[in-house]
This record gives sequence, structure tokens and C-alpha cells, in this order.
Amino acid sequence: MRASDAERERVAESLRDALAEGRLDMEEFEQRLEAAYTARTHGELEPLVRDLPAPGTPGPAARAVRRPEDEAEVHWPSRIGHAPTSKGGFALWGGFSRKGTWTVARKFTAFAMWGGGDIDLREARFEARETVLRIFTVMGGIGVTVPPELAVQVKGFGIMGAVGGSKANGEGTPGSPHVTIVAFALLGGIGVDRKPRKAQRERLRAERERERLERMEGGGRKELG
Repeated sequence: MRASDAERERVAESLRDALAEGRLDMEEFEQRLEAAYTARTHGELEPLVRDLPAPGTPGPAARAVRRPEDEAEVHWPSRIGHAPTSKGGFALWGGFSRKGTWTVARKFTAFAMWGGGDIDLREARFEARETVLRIFTVMGGIGVTVPPELAVQVKGFGIMGAVGGSKANGEGTPGSPHVTIVAFALLGGIGVDRKPRKAQRERLRAERERERLERMEGGGRKELG
């Protein structure tokens, strides 16, 4: 049976939803979208969405591997109350890094002299709801990255150096740990920045790409009209 323009558009919309949910990568999405708009029959349209559930409905495999960290809002109860995997970081003529899924001690101390450090809390877990990061640099630099959902307070000063992080101060989402960053920089620098998590960046990128494609498709239909 011949497919109508409305049926082709419904398939295209399902493909855009699948892209936004991460079920299709960009290359496969573009291939299927092109096939949808050039399809002439129902038999050509149906295989394009056969392996896709209804928008917003996770399949069995997705339910099995879905983590709280992948959701729009962080599930804080699952991220608090773990045994710490690190109580500090030290760098002398070198560097250290704490990022990914690691557990922050309730009191974490970092020091860098003629070196640098990277502390990333976006995917971290926490030993306690109240956490203190004590950060010191002497002719070195340390950067701290926190997610938008985390409650953060930055205190500190520099002597012939700088402590930057006032823009990172703020309340987190309900249930968030409270992280106090106490910083001192001598002839060096300490920075605290808020940045989205990987899952959020990918979701935003997919949404922007979806909007771009919709604008392109809308412009193409106007030209045909």
C-alpha cells in the first residue's frame, strides 16, 4: 500500500525521538530519515522503526543498564554514604587527577607545588552529605569541576595568586550533598567551574541537532510548496 506524506512524517518524528533518547547515532539517524522521506510504501517505512519502542519507553535492555547518573536529575541517595576511594591528591613537579566514578572522603585535601591537579565531581559519589575540600597550591594550579545539581560554597584567597569560583556557588537539587571548598593559592591559581555531565551534554547536543534538522526540513517543505 502506498504511504502518505503524513505517514512519512510520523516515522520521521519517531526517528527524531529515538535520536534524542540515544537509541540511534547520528549516522544511522540520517540514513533512516532519508529512507523515510523517499519511501513509497508501508513496507518500506515499517522496517525503519521496527526495532524502536514508543518514545519515552525504555526497552528491557535499557532498564537493566540504566543508572541514576544517566537521568536528567541526579538520584542523590544512591550517591551518598559510600566508603571513600580517595582522601586527597598531591602533586610536586607533576600532576594528579580525580575524576569519573570515584568516592570523595568527607574531608579531602589536595596540594600542588610546581604542578597541577584536576578534581572532577560530576560523576563522583560521596562518603557524607557534608563534604569539605581543602585545596592548596604553591606556584601551581588546581581545577575543580562540579555539576549544576551540586550544592557548592567556595571560600578562599590568593597571595600573588588567585582563587576563582564565585560563580560556582549555589544550591543544588533536593537531596544534594553540600560541598565546601576552602582554597589558598600562593603564586598559583585555583579554579572552580560548573559544567554539565556527559549525559546532559549528549542530550543537549541531540536536542540542538533535532531542532536544526526540523528547521532544515521545514525550509525544504516551504521551497517545495
